[in-house]
Amino acid sequence: MKFGLTRWRSPAVSQWDPFEEINRTQERLNQLFEHFAPREEWLGEKTISPLMDVKEEGDKIIVKTDVPGVDKKDVEINVKDNVLEINAKCSKESDVEEEGYVRHERMYNSFHRAIMLPSFVTQEGAKAKLDDGVLTLTLPKSAIEEGHRIMIE
Repeated sequence: MKFGLTRWRSPAVSQWDPFEEINRTQERLNQLFEHFAPREEWLGEKTISPLMDVKEEGDKIIVKTDVPGVDKKDVEINVKDNVLEINAKCSKESDVEEEGYVRHERMYNSFHRAIMLPSFVTQEGAKAKLDDGVLTLTLPKSAIEEGHRIMIE
């Protein structure tokens, strides 16, 4: 048994850390607010990042993603270099009347997703189709031409 080098403390006794207490209180408050009013409802809008299927088929890339409730006029598709970016907005309104209660609700969703494609694509021959909430893109591959490269002297 060694004496003098370490100090024995009872496991039941611990030091109080005010910063840890503040962090725990903040976490409890955040959980409380999330339980009663999720943050998306405070903002009035939800941003959804949909999953995408990317498949290479010969000289083209096929991309599929779900964007339910979106009209084709509200979808924006951009490709820069080999990064595909899809943005979409959706809004719904509903009126409910029940035994003296009248309620008019609005909901706004936005979809955003940007992914790097496995190769460069060209706009010529590119097709986009929105059918039953599924957006399908057919993007022809593009070869990088020698004229676009910069050689080090």
